Amino acid sequence: MNRKQFLWLMLAVVVMCGASLALFWQDLTAYRDSGAKIGAHLLPPMKVSDVAKLRLQDATSEVTLAAKDKVWRVEQRGGYPADFAEISGLILKLLEAKVVQSEAVGASLHGRLDLLAPVKGAKDGTGTLVELSDAAGKVLVSMVLGKVSLKKDPMNPLPNAKDGVPAGRHILVAGKGDNVFVVSDPLEKAVARPGAWLARDFFKIDRIKTLQLAGDSSTSWKITRDEEWGQWKFAAGGGQLDPSAAVTVNNAWSGLAFSDVILDDKTGTDKAVTFTVITFDDLTYTVKLAPHANGDFVLRFIVAGTPPKTRKPEPNEKAEDAAKRDKEFADNRQRLEARVMLEQARSQWAYVVPGKQVAPLLLKREQMVAAPRPPQSGSK
Repeated sequence: MNRKQFLWLMLAVVVMCGASLALFWQDLTAYRDSGAKIGAHLLPPMKVSDVAKLRLQDATSEVTLAAKDKVWRVEQRGGYPADFAEISGLILKLLEAKVVQSEAVGASLHGRLDLLAPVKGAKDGTGTLVELSDAAGKVLVSMVLGKVSLKKDPMNPLPNAKDGVPAGRHILVAGKGDNVFVVSDPLEKAVARPGAWLARDFFKIDRIKTLQLAGDSSTSWKITRDEEWGQWKFAAGGGQLDPSAAVTVNNAWSGLAFSDVILDDKTGTDKAVTFTVITFDDLTYTVKLAPHANGDFVLRFIVAGTPPKTRKPEPNEKAEDAAKRDKEFADNRQRLEARVMLEQARSQWAYVVPGKQVAPLLLKREQMVAAPRPPQSGSK
């Protein structure tokens, strides 16, 4: 190689290095302009209190959660109160989310990461749209949550963890071009099902005195007891009551939970059965249960009555014991009154209750009767 050829070669190397350096700075500038620095917050600064509406939508469902009169409500469930802890938890996670990975991905490839805007009925490649709005209805931020990123965990023995455990989420934020961000939280609570956001406090029947199931002669029964911890018995004779059956029915009332709220208050009313439950706190619950889809039941309830204002003194009660028990009684009555007020407010809706929770309540009369004892050996 002569001197002239060497100089031309060096010139070519310099030109190539300069072009590469220019492209590097161009990419770096674009990266910085997108706000995609690793470790930076995904969303612009704002407070949880700035958000007054949260909307989520996927290809099959949609939910709008809005703060009205200082109470968050689920619009698709007739304004039923929403779970504020779940809402604020998700908003806080979004506001605190930091970028762990960022890459420009063309729109034609968004479907591979489930980042297409949701369209009703189109499931493949679509994500979950999340919108945060202020009290005036202005959308503060809009984003699409895409595929959950998985992380291998060889120490996890669960079968569903063989491909990895949820470790992050791909997100496309409106206004940030084709930049796809990955945050370190899978955001699994961000679902568009209205039933997932309902406040879960429900009515609770305890200290039952009398329990009656109305129906035909084969299904109806009424049981009662004289004291809270006393022995259950049939209210009007009719056989020996099975103590275990009575306890099963009694305990089932304190553990009821619902999966959703329905707005059609006529669902199954023609096939409903009615329970009347009277408690030692002078409260009467009227509960109707009707068959629903997939083995579930629709439950409606009404609560009436007023808790007693005074406590019945115990025999030979000492003055110091009476004062302590009076205070406990007053505190319990205050809590009970607050619970009844909440239950009365909730009684305007109809609830979907899983069939497995209702099954112990629907024992037929023959199932409530104790089996006859076998004759003793040697008896005639």
